[in-house]
Amino acid sequence: MSKSLYTTLEISSSASEAEIKKAYRKLARQYHPDVNKDPAAEEKFKEINAAYEVLSDKEKRAKYDQYGDSMFGGQNFHDFAKGQGGNVDLDEILRSMFGQGGGGFGGFGGQSGFGGGFGGGVNLDIDANVTIPFAVAVLGGKHAINMSGESFDIKIPAGIKSGEKLRVRGKGKRHGQQVGDLYLRIEISPNADYEREGDTLVKTFNVPLYAALFGGKVTVQTLEKEVTLKVPENTKNGQRFRLKEMGVMNRQTNVRGDLYLKANIILPAVESIDGDLVEAMKKSLPQE
Repeated sequence: MSKSLYTTLEISSSASEAEIKKAYRKLARQYHPDVNKDPAAEEKFKEINAAYEVLSDKEKRAKYDQYGDSMFGGQNFHDFAKGQGGNVDLDEILRSMFGQGGGGFGGFGGQSGFGGGFGGGVNLDIDANVTIPFAVAVLGGKHAINMSGESFDIKIPAGIKSGEKLRVRGKGKRHGQQVGDLYLRIEISPNADYEREGDTLVKTFNVPLYAALFGGKVTVQTLEKEVTLKVPENTKNGQRFRLKEMGVMNRQTNVRGDLYLKANIILPAVESIDGDLVEAMKKSLPQE
């Protein structure tokens, strides 16, 4: 009897619980979409999660060991998963097949495939867009949303990028005892004070002419806290100062980027300068 769930986790049908968990963790790390950018990795990751959903549960595993791939209409698990489409939650499908909200095996008719007990393969997931504040995208945190008349907080990981998707379990559509998930496509509000260059942030800050010429301390408000920057004499307009590891968290390497503060030298209005000083400057300052 073919048992392709074991093949999905690259283990034998006699694998222990510890071996199943070890294999799952290894493959989940290998195929996680945040790490593996292969277009096929996301589907593989879903299959791995779904297979583990069954084989890590004693009762579900016992049923699967009894019926094998006949539960998938004679297909192996990969072909079955592929045939469900990209937006279907395989975890939920298998839970319904194994008697949690789907009536057990009653609708499968032994070797005959799906029959009428599967619930029609209804897609209960919801896809939506959400725009989050710039600071929350950089630092992470909670963001309140309203979906289908329900208000709740979602957890935003630090360093998320525009276009990434977040999965919120149990916030999709309902069908009987089953409930789908909410998939949110992230957009980030622009921030006039910052430029984001990958994991690097750039912020322009004002430097009085005196500090630029003779040196001094300038206070700058960053996303996290207020910092005091020591500006050296002869600071040039556009000169950058690096604040290490105050940029954006890289979610793959878990290393934080840097923040660069770019000097914008503020020239005082001539009429605000003492007249004698103005005359002295006219005589002393280079004209080229």
